[in-house]
Formats: sequence, structure tokens, C-alpha cells
Amino acid sequence: MPRTAAEKRAIFRDLHTSGCFVLPNPWDIGSARYLQSLGFKALATTSSGFAWSMGKADNSSPREAILAHLRALVDATDLPVNADFENGFGMNEEEVAQSVGLAVETGVAGLSVEDSTGDADAPLFAIDVAVKRIKAARRAIDARGGDTLLVGRAENFVAGVPDLDDAIARLKAYAAAGADCLYAPGIQTREQIEAVVAAVAPKPVNLLIGSTSDLTVQDVARLGVRRISVGGGLARAAWGGLMHAAQRLAEGRFDGFANAAPGATLNGLFRDDA
Repeated sequence: MPRTAAEKRAIFRDLHTSGCFVLPNPWDIGSARYLQSLGFKALATTSSGFAWSMGKADNSSPREAILAHLRALVDATDLPVNADFENGFGMNEEEVAQSVGLAVETGVAGLSVEDSTGDADAPLFAIDVAVKRIKAARRAIDARGGDTLLVGRAENFVAGVPDLDDAIARLKAYAAAGADCLYAPGIQTREQIEAVVAAVAPKPVNLLIGSTSDLTVQDVARLGVRRISVGGGLARAAWGGLMHAAQRLAEGRFDGFANAAPGATLNGLFRDDA
């Protein structure tokens, strides 16, 4: 029997109690099912990967499209799914609470809420406003059983405000406001990672590594990080393969297919009885 949402959420919460796990980011049903076949323990959506698959730029997908995408991935796998829920699809507390409630109802095991505004002149919500948004998300989750994990995100390093002290202040405030896990995408150095982990302890930290890195999973675990996500990294890798093959084809060559996955392998993976 397929796992229930409650079972997936219990598994997901348990993953955050000790150790370090990799949380890869599929962008569609096929990539989700492939990642499940490799033995990963949980998955996370990627707003960028999904947007690109729909021919859109990141952060331009409407809420209803994101909710439908979440339902599709939740239904496609027995693994817990964490939702990249952008900035909560709301500019005020009431809108965030409504949107988060709808996301919980898709069956996701966790979801993140960013503190980015989408305004280049003021890219981050003021901390007090951002805290109210996290509290609104917390209330919406608690009103629906309270077992969906809430991730508070400080977007400083990806929103053009690379201030570690401010990011840490935000993460500590989000933890106090009810976030179960904390995330500052864009931090890279060992010193930055250690500072964030220490600041929000004992709550778990998510680290983004979406490109080549000298760090290994073991290195990251030793730094105290609980989970590692790759954001749009896998989607960009797939797009890189497509773009290379297509560009060679446009030049009249067929050698871009050299590393293509065999059709028999893909058919075997996606057979109904696989």
C-alpha cells in the first residue's frame, strides 16, 4: 500500500533528528521516480527546475501551477517531498497562511518560505515582517495537524544582500517564530556553514550545493549540517545535456548523443510493473 501523507511526514521528521542526508531536487514525475530508484530517502521540489520545464523563468509560475506540481510529485513517489514554496505566494500574512494551507493539503512533508520580496530595490522583507510571515505559515500548518515541517529561508546570499550577520539574525528569528529547519542558500565556505549551524542549534540546517564543490557529503556532515539539497542543479545538468546535443545537431552533427541514456533503460525504469 502507498504511504499516507502522515507516514511520509513522520519519516521526514525523523530524518531531521540525526545524521546528514541528501535531499535531491526533481523537476517532474520522471526525475522523481528515477531519484527514488537510487535509494534517496526524501525529495525536494525546485521552483527553477519546474519553471524551466514549463518554459518559464524561475519565480514566475502561478500558485495554482505550483500546487498542481506538488500534488503530482507527492502522488508519484512513496518518498517524503519537501516543497520549494518560494515566498509563500503572499505579500501579507493572510495570503501566506492561505497559500501554505493549500500546500499542506497537497500532501507535502515539508515546505519552505523565503523572505525575498521580488523587488530589486528592496529584495528582502524587513525582519519583523518576515517573522510575521513565518508565524502565519506556522499557524496554517498547525491548523492542519502540525506535522508538516516548516523551513525558514534567509535569501541574503541569492538576493544580492550577502550579509552573514543579517542572515544569521533572520534565521534565529525564524527559528523562534516556529521554523523547524533553517536554510541560507548561497553560503559556501566552511566558516559560513559552521556559523549558521552554531547559531540555530539544535535546530537542523539545510545546505544548498547546486554546483561543483570541494566539499563532500561527509565533509558537510562533519560541519553539522542535517540535510543537503541541490536546488536546480540536476535540472541544469539535464538542460546542459539537451543544449549540447541540440547545438551539435543544429551544426549537422550527431555526436551530442554520445552520453544519452539507453531507451531500454528508461523503459525498464518506468514500466508499470517496475
